[in-house]
Amino acid sequence: MLKKYLFLITIFYSLALASVCLLPIKKLPDVGVSFGDKIFHSLSYAVLAFLWFYTFFFQFKISKTKAILFASVISIIFGIIIEVLQGVFTSTRQADVYDVLANSLGVLFAACLLLLKNINTVKKL
Repeated sequence: MLKKYLFLITIFYSLALASVCLLPIKKLPDVGVSFGDKIFHSLSYAVLAFLWFYTFFFQFKISKTKAILFASVISIIFGIIIEVLQGVFTSTRQADVYDVLANSLGVLFAACLLLLKNINTVKKL
């Protein structure tokens, strides 16, 4: 059932993530961790990569390896574009190379998990 709406869910999540990253925020809540922002970036981009992988794999019937590659590349490029847009179009936010690094690490973490899952998949006879 969910596979039927996967592409729409992925697009919605991508747009929501872009909106959250580009809307002006006056004061961010303090989470008590000095690098909490980077953890949020990593987790949100890991989810983005997972969603794009499952969209490519289930909706577009692309092989697992290619779906992982496409999802990773799209997610990393998306993160870079968002950071550039933050620096160019917002006055309350700034582009941060460490955010790009955190985004990319989240994507690579997701890709590694998907590759490990792919390796450990046992074929049924």
